[in-house]
Amino acid sequence: MLIVYTGPGKGKTTCALGAAFRAVGQGFRVLMVQFIKGSWHYGELDAAKMLGDDKFEIRPMGRGFVKIGGAETDPEDIKLAEECWQAGRDAIYSGKYDLVILDEINYVISYKMLEPDMIVEALRSRPERVHVICTGRNAHPKLVELADLVTEMKEVKHPGGRFFFSFCSGRPSGRFFWLFGLLLQSACKQCR
Repeated sequence: MLIVYTGPGKGKTTCALGAAFRAVGQGFRVLMVQFIKGSWHYGELDAAKMLGDDKFEIRPMGRGFVKIGGAETDPEDIKLAEECWQAGRDAIYSGKYDLVILDEINYVISYKMLEPDMIVEALRSRPERVHVICTGRNAHPKLVELADLVTEMKEVKHPGGRFFFSFCSGRPSGRFFWLFGLLLQSACKQCR
């Protein structure tokens, strides 16, 4: 199955992480490659480690935010996007993973850092048993057409501003993953 989580609302990566968590529970091996994230430490990295790299691996491969304020694309970011795509594509075809998450690939396609036809063709001809989730705003129409399931996130309400960032120690989305990490840690302690 090919799933696309897109749209301007929050929750695209969170949905992919939820699917990954469920897949691990079904005995699947999961890899998430993160096209943009890379320069910060995220709670989901710790949560995945608690499950074990043999079950769920996350590879942050970017440098952080790109194209801020409509700036020109830095050639280094293009190089990193290409490397991330190669890692994701290799994983899809490796036979090692049941689910591969291409986190924020929609951004790098919409920023013209990767060629959409190349991505779509590789996803179209992937091994049938391998599921793929693509996240990020502005999913390319060809990717949307190919997908089996597309969910568009729409922001209805957002805590925003000072509360959102102060509650999670300055890291966006940290509150959710902090809680998720505590729940996993608690569950792991009970199993010992």
